[in-house]
Amino acid sequence: MKKSDLKKVDFTIALLKWHSTLNFRAMPWKGEKEPYRIWLSEVILQQTRVDQGWAYYEKFISAFPTVRDLADAAEERVFKLWEGLGYYSRCRNLIATARTISFNFNGQFPSTYDEILALKGIGPYTAAAIASFAFGLPYAVVDGNVTRVLARYFGISTPIDSSAGKKEFAAMARDLLDPGQAGSYNQAIMDFGATVCTPRNPHCVTCVQRTGCVAWFNGTIEQLPVKAKTVRKKNRCFYYLVAETPEGQVYIHRRTGKDIWQGLYEFILYETADAVWPEKILQSDFVRQLFGGQALTVRYISNVYRQELSHQRLQGQFITVRLSRPLTNPNGFQLVPRSALASYAFPKFINGWLSDPSPAQTLF
Repeated sequence: MKKSDLKKVDFTIALLKWHSTLNFRAMPWKGEKEPYRIWLSEVILQQTRVDQGWAYYEKFISAFPTVRDLADAAEERVFKLWEGLGYYSRCRNLIATARTISFNFNGQFPSTYDEILALKGIGPYTAAAIASFAFGLPYAVVDGNVTRVLARYFGISTPIDSSAGKKEFAAMARDLLDPGQAGSYNQAIMDFGATVCTPRNPHCVTCVQRTGCVAWFNGTIEQLPVKAKTVRKKNRCFYYLVAETPEGQVYIHRRTGKDIWQGLYEFILYETADAVWPEKILQSDFVRQLFGGQALTVRYISNVYRQELSHQRLQGQFITVRLSRPLTNPNGFQLVPRSALASYAFPKFINGWLSDPSPAQTLF
């Protein structure tokens, strides 16, 4: 056996031993064999901390015990339950896939890797997790935790976000997988990356893999893994006109189109590339045409709210105006009482304003 192959065997043996004797990370989905629950946990935990995702997982399992329950639920109810998790495309895919399983597979989660991978919103990582945990199939998971562990242990400097890197790490993960213990191995390496070989301040001194770790030997822990690309964030400025009727109702509508927050609700939006004074918006043709030239009473203008997304940087304000009469052409907007806003699913940006007990608004 080649020296490189021996190193791989040593890694897998040490990892499985660590997982079985030294590691215990209790979570409600850990050790789960029901594919629906595994899938639900994986979707919720994408780009979400475990402590935050845990509560959402339990809420979803309580509300939708089976995939059929989720498939039959009203979209607005699912979005409302998802509220606060962000990345709402995950929620849309969750609904679509639940309906596919319910209608096309008679409510039974598909049991082959290719069928699982073909479902909407499920990539190679999630498909491998479901296939190995639920059905014991020999597919290796590859995510940020896994690539970090492998890059450090084997001293791989190929960028993890390059085509070559993705192929190299996928092949390495397959080589290391114990086919007879696929689920245990996948759980072990995910836990190891999350608790020992962490992005910052890894626990190298007590690490069971230390003696074979190239990064530890070379002092390159902080340099690995390597990323080739730097995310450039797009700036967007959102100014929301919260238009109230004399009866205390406000106009909202559901976002459509291929953009952030699709399917969620919002107030009347005026978007700019750069920040502007709210007063300039109130004097714009957009406002004059929208409100039919009627006199507006500006009740207050909020402070600036900000939110960072993976590829976008948002900022904006909320301008509350009192109308003298309802809109003659609401263009898809609906009137709802302010007291009913809590029953609608809004993005985090808007919820930040709605739930702020002291938004330091300027009264006019």
